[in-house]
Amino acid sequence: MRKPLLSLVAVLGLAACATTPMGPPPPPPPPPSGHVAAAIPANIAAAIADPARPAADMVRDADRMPAEILTFAGARTGAKVADLIPGGGYFTRLFAKAVGPRGKVYAYVPDELTKLANREPAVNAIARDPAYANVMVILDTLPKFSAPEKLDLVFTAQNYHDMHDKFMGPADLSAVNKAVFRSLKPGGVFVIIDHAAPAGSGLRDTETLHRIDSAVVKSEVTAAGFVFEGESRVLRNPADKRDVSVFDPSIRGKTDQFVYKFRKPAGAR
Repeated sequence: MRKPLLSLVAVLGLAACATTPMGPPPPPPPPPSGHVAAAIPANIAAAIADPARPAADMVRDADRMPAEILTFAGARTGAKVADLIPGGGYFTRLFAKAVGPRGKVYAYVPDELTKLANREPAVNAIARDPAYANVMVILDTLPKFSAPEKLDLVFTAQNYHDMHDKFMGPADLSAVNKAVFRSLKPGGVFVIIDHAAPAGSGLRDTETLHRIDSAVVKSEVTAAGFVFEGESRVLRNPADKRDVSVFDPSIRGKTDQFVYKFRKPAGAR
């Protein structure tokens, strides 16, 4: 199972105990399967440690691996980011602190969802919080996705499969992906996290198990003009058989998830 990185305090504590000269220290243990160690930029480390984050968000960090995800996405200071279908705002808060006051986070909530929920989007409270003054909520239909300025990053977590489902229209994904493409600066990136379905299953499980075949995502997004740049495997879980709903207690919070990065070519408009 995925494990959070050791805290600096814990590492220093272990080092302080090693005072007896016993020869060279043993090599560090290998990282968890599928985990590629990477330096976490200071702006992202500070966002994770943000004291304004709700405790309920922090307890999810061990499963959601936000430091690694934001590093893979390239969340830099001053960046303009769209959190597409932000839900409760777990990543919205993190991006807001990672990009800092010179950056901007647009929490894009599709009208299709607000009508279904029949209540105010949860991220409205984040946008009203002075601690997250660089967050702006956008309410519009999914195919009309856009932002007031060109973006460096569009991010969506565990939502792509929903766009294919009846309650979302279903959305025309070719139109949605083209809208995302247009919203990005040349060289900007589109990062998608979702629950993996069995290879070759296509869209079969989106309504029932809330999973999607990663090959479908790659095909649909690249058809809009994006170039597939790579995958982070930090949320992969080979123990997940991918044959039950992501809400099943046996796997909830521990599903096998793919994290894909797509880039808009530098010469594209």
